[in-house]
Amino acid sequence: MSHVVLQDLYQNSNFEDDAVARYMNKKVFVLHQDLYVGEARKIFVNQLSNDDIPAQIFIEDGTKLVGVLSVKRLLQEEHNGERIKDMMETTFFHVKPTDEREHIAKLVDNNNLDIVAVVDNGRLVGCLTEREIAQIIEDENTEDAHMQGASLPLDKPYLEMTSFELWKKRSVWLLLLFVAEAYTSTVIQHFEESLEAAIALAFFIPLLVGTGGNSGTQITSTIVRAMALGEVRMRDVGSVLRKEMTTSIMIALTLACAGAFRGWMMGIGYEITLIVSLTLVCITLWAAIVSSVIPMALKRFGVDPAVVSAPFITTLIDGTGLIIYFKIAQWTLGLN
Repeated sequence: MSHVVLQDLYQNSNFEDDAVARYMNKKVFVLHQDLYVGEARKIFVNQLSNDDIPAQIFIEDGTKLVGVLSVKRLLQEEHNGERIKDMMETTFFHVKPTDEREHIAKLVDNNNLDIVAVVDNGRLVGCLTEREIAQIIEDENTEDAHMQGASLPLDKPYLEMTSFELWKKRSVWLLLLFVAEAYTSTVIQHFEESLEAAIALAFFIPLLVGTGGNSGTQITSTIVRAMALGEVRMRDVGSVLRKEMTTSIMIALTLACAGAFRGWMMGIGYEITLIVSLTLVCITLWAAIVSSVIPMALKRFGVDPAVVSAPFITTLIDGTGLIIYFKIAQWTLGLN
């Protein structure tokens, strides 16, 4: 009977950095399905080393992976004359060596797996144990954190990065955000006459755009995380919008009251106070729509929603929020 134990089964040098092949453990326990329990147990015990004892043994028929067998069941089985193919499970989770890290993180999280077979055209080429799974999840979370902070993911530990390498990772995003942020000044210039007619409007610009950005960031972070965990999909966009709009209405009314109180404390007059309160309501609701839809729309077009970072949402809402603010001011004050 043939068996393969702890052999190096695959080369991974030609795969993408986030491919499963970059992480998989190529030393695996493999037994032929025709072995009897007594033979299989003897082979397993003799081949054990100081490495961690696996939770499962992979079962092959020739070069094809046909099942998995729990080590606990193999060691506890009393009938040595039974073939292991009659004990193995033929339904099991497996992935391809080319699968992306994000896919594995979702699979593991949704199914609470501690070992996953890596299969290429029916042939076992490696596996993911708890150690590799933990590394995949850590790297995926690190990448998401970098992207949500408007920076490209680091290729190596932070202290090993040079200043020039950090500049390359950060400057691209910052330049894009700079260009996007530039239209905020264009909006202010366009409504210059409104500002001159009621200079008090300028006092609340930082407050309003900051509130919109903060609200959008909260929602985006929640939804992106829910999408990463597989809790939210594109078909749920209606439910997400209803939930976020309902929540945002309550938040908007709370902020409007706070804005009215702030205006009263500053003694700026009824009209400006009304403008600020109405704007807080509108910006909060607008931020909810933008922050709920954009991550899901990007996912629909194959773009990682993690790129919808806090700076991106803030930049988008800054300019549109100012337009809302000045339009409400023009309507309330009767300006052209």
